[in-house]
Amino acid sequence: MEAKKVLFISQEVAPYLPETPMSVLGRDVPQGIHGKEFEVRSFTPKYGCINERRNQLHEVIRLSGMNLIIDDSDHPLIIKVATLLPSRMQVYFIDNDDYFQPMPEKGLETDLLAADNDERVMFFTMGVIETVKKLRWQPAVIHCSGWVAALAPLYLRRKYQDDPTFRNSKIVFALHPEKFEGTLDPRFVEKLIMSEFTEEDLAVLGKEPVDFKTLNKLAMEYADAIIQVTEDVDPELVEYAASLGKPFLPYDGSEERLAQYMNFYRTLTEE
Repeated sequence: MEAKKVLFISQEVAPYLPETPMSVLGRDVPQGIHGKEFEVRSFTPKYGCINERRNQLHEVIRLSGMNLIIDDSDHPLIIKVATLLPSRMQVYFIDNDDYFQPMPEKGLETDLLAADNDERVMFFTMGVIETVKKLRWQPAVIHCSGWVAALAPLYLRRKYQDDPTFRNSKIVFALHPEKFEGTLDPRFVEKLIMSEFTEEDLAVLGKEPVDFKTLNKLAMEYADAIIQVTEDVDPELVEYAASLGKPFLPYDGSEERLAQYMNFYRTLTEE
């Protein structure tokens, strides 16, 4: 039987970042299912605090060089890759000199406080999608993990809905407790509209500046299924997920997380 392809779009992946509950899951889940009836590729931002030499990242020239337009400005896409041992699974990093300035002396917490987070999330999302298209790799499941990946369901279902690469993909959004404080740039919705989305597409964002909860709700609206990753996810978001009537995997404290996720993916792709 041909292995089903699963694309992970992850906010954090260890060991490229310090071990946290999110980064450990960003490593262990993809690596744990890779080769077990699933073929996996993982994408994450190339945060400025990631040490490229120590983690053996190298640029993939054939995938780099595309310009992505954000807020009417061109931003070159740089793709880097590393091999995660022992599974030898490839992890791709979305990089750009404007959005991911090297700052090894600072940590991820500082990096995620950047004022341009709205544009960085847009750039990251488009970078992942365009790179997967170049790879000619058609995922059966797209697992979007954390708020940094929260725009992927919207882009896939509205901007790339007719692309054969993703037409049959099932999109899973994974709810994590990690959040950003405050709101994104007040022009965030305007920038999305400049990227060919309509006001109707973005209705769930409302008229106020977008906060963490609203961004997660947007992701859930366009996802095909939702996973609650930990017990301490915001209760309002868990309630919202359950109210949508979509396949929903709540957190139950089970240690059989890999088995649960694989069965969830199987159910989605067999529908």
